[in-house]
Amino acid sequence: MLEVRNLEVTYGEFAAVRGVSFDVHDGDLVTIIGANGAGKSTILRSVMGLLRPRAGKILFRGEDITAEPGYLRARRGISLVPEGRRILPDLTVEENLRLGTYVLQDAGEVAAELERAYSLFPQLRARARQRGKTLSGGEQQMLAIARALVGRPRLLLLDEVSLGLMPTLVEQTFQTIKELYRQGATILLVEQNARMALSVATRGYVLETGTITLSGTAAELAADPKVKRAYLGG
Repeated sequence: MLEVRNLEVTYGEFAAVRGVSFDVHDGDLVTIIGANGAGKSTILRSVMGLLRPRAGKILFRGEDITAEPGYLRARRGISLVPEGRRILPDLTVEENLRLGTYVLQDAGEVAAELERAYSLFPQLRARARQRGKTLSGGEQQMLAIARALVGRPRLLLLDEVSLGLMPTLVEQTFQTIKELYRQGATILLVEQNARMALSVATRGYVLETGTITLSGTAAELAADPKVKRAYLGG
């Protein structure tokens, strides 16, 4: 579904991502793990079309989208849950969700997707008319994920979903990710919490200072001595 080839992204003269290549197949749950500042979010922002690579290619379902703007990628079915949630705080929960449905044409489809979101996150149904800024951190994360889902994405990008959450909410969030995968979602997850990320992923990549240094199944990475020492406390 997604092919990234020799991606290079710079901020001025600083190379944040260097020669990165990876794949996400249909039905995969792939994670990219690494320390803060390794370049994980830069990769997702490039896939979403929010950053223009200096070099390399991004292919989605066999088509080159490297130069395509983000709104066209959204129409193709790529959706991003950004780091820090980025909900609109003065809009209600339902208004935030409706913004995520703009790629849908039919009012019946919109209603069905809103109902699906409320079924997946019952707490949001109870707060549908509350403003986003009144929600707890965990509820805001639920809203950010739900907003990305209501557009029926073919590929869901999740950027540091555990950031700033209490441990119990981190566990709950990753249970939701597992459920989305079980329902057939294709997911690319970038995450500092390597233990949780590898517990839900099918495959993974390790990113260090903008370069992929290891790849394999989630089980292989979790058992790798280098990964254990650097990311799992082993």
